[in-house]
Amino acid sequence: MLESLLPHNWLRLRHYSSFFPHFQYNSNMPKRTTPLVIGIAGGTGSGKTTVANVLLGRVGAHHMAYIAHDAYYKDLRDLLVSQRELINFDHPDSLDTPLLIQHIQQLKQWQPVELPIYDFKLHSRTSQTITIQPQSVIIVEGILIFVEAALRELFDVKIFVDTDPDIRFIRRLQRDIAERGRTTESVIRQYLTTVRPMHLEFVEPSKRYADVIIPEGGLNTVAMDMVVARLEALFRGDSDD
Repeated sequence: MLESLLPHNWLRLRHYSSFFPHFQYNSNMPKRTTPLVIGIAGGTGSGKTTVANVLLGRVGAHHMAYIAHDAYYKDLRDLLVSQRELINFDHPDSLDTPLLIQHIQQLKQWQPVELPIYDFKLHSRTSQTITIQPQSVIIVEGILIFVEAALRELFDVKIFVDTDPDIRFIRRLQRDIAERGRTTESVIRQYLTTVRPMHLEFVEPSKRYADVIIPEGGLNTVAMDMVVARLEALFRGDSDD
């Protein structure tokens, strides 16, 4: 009923009274409380990273640990490059989700983790890692993070970024050419053979698990203002800055 009364570009919430349910900051609480885990999902090019960056920039990166699911693609260094290119990277099986789950659990226990660094041009994991320190808020971003039940259950808040398919495709095309050395033809071929089918099979159905749906992602200033205001309210008692 409520959704039908909201403008198209408005933030849509389920159970607003339980928004950020397990995390309340005040001056009397001990510092070492359980971190809040926020999952940000949505199709390729939907604006997930923009939403995460808005939260990091406006609320404060010193409060947040950020993890991208696509850092956890399985290591394919034992395969020939020609074989790697045949992998369906848009299927949940292409990701080392058990390792991501382990890392989130470690961060929730206030333990640092070593984030893998993935080379998207070579389709393999590098030998380097990035140390992620535990923070009061853990942001996990990825296309398929709401698909796996064991991973989904770790999120206190689930945000889905909902953007029109044509916009998402254009963004992916621009990104893959500029950042990953792909050709226009290869991007289009991958989109038609795996990206779009996997989106329809896995990503779009996972939207039903979201607590928050943000049309147009971080460009939706009304939605982001509401989310940021809620987060800022949680940190008003955290005055160690």
